[in-house]
Amino acid sequence: MGGKPVTALAIAGFPQTDFDPAIITAVFTGGFDKLREAGVALLGGHTVRDNEVKFGYAVTGEIDPARVLSNAGAKPGDVLFLTKAIGTGIIGTAIKAGRAPEAAMQAAVRSMIALNRPAAEVMRERPAGHVRACTDITGFGLVGHASEIAAASNVTLRINTSAVPLLAGVLELTRANRPGGLASNVEHFERGVAAAAGIDEDRLWLMYDPQTSGGLLIAAAPEHAVQVDRALARAGVAAVNIGTVAPRGPHLVELA
Repeated sequence: MGGKPVTALAIAGFPQTDFDPAIITAVFTGGFDKLREAGVALLGGHTVRDNEVKFGYAVTGEIDPARVLSNAGAKPGDVLFLTKAIGTGIIGTAIKAGRAPEAAMQAAVRSMIALNRPAAEVMRERPAGHVRACTDITGFGLVGHASEIAAASNVTLRINTSAVPLLAGVLELTRANRPGGLASNVEHFERGVAAAAGIDEDRLWLMYDPQTSGGLLIAAAPEHAVQVDRALARAGVAAVNIGTVAPRGPHLVELA
């Protein structure tokens, strides 16, 4: 983390028949709009005929080698900030099954189309040492990516589940709309997690929910956490303090 995207090449695959060309146009238009919002130049790309729809970008950027933010820099005492609410996996599953209320669907869409650019710019602009580690929350869910920071940094992350922001309406959808990736995350990461008694079961499941275009999990040095928090707020980022970093214990992640 800590880089600035500069250029992109599109990579796409669409069915040759029985597929509305208007959908292809909408996909490319939406992608181009986001590239433009991110300040990235589209240089071209490559498309193929494929019955399974595929779309993405190969992105090239730049970074100061002295300011790379890996997931291996967290230290005991650091404050954890999460920049987006979670729940897109469960809401996406509910949308596919026709069970998602309009409010929940719109909340998920707003979250997914929001770039992490403002938060990334804040981290680049802060003096070295203010932010010590960072990762994005995507397919492994909050617990999975937190576990990766903990393992790489040789620490334990303590997360207050009641402080973790949730997308509107997702808690009510959790029980009947768990995506397959959620079960895989539980299977892979649960052995490294200690969950306190009394945590709401649905909220606990959400800690493993795989995210699409999730936010950033930031570990800020305790003496600079207030400045980082204020800088994120000034940039319009609704970052939430969800926990702290502790010395390495028997578990990678402790959920309270």
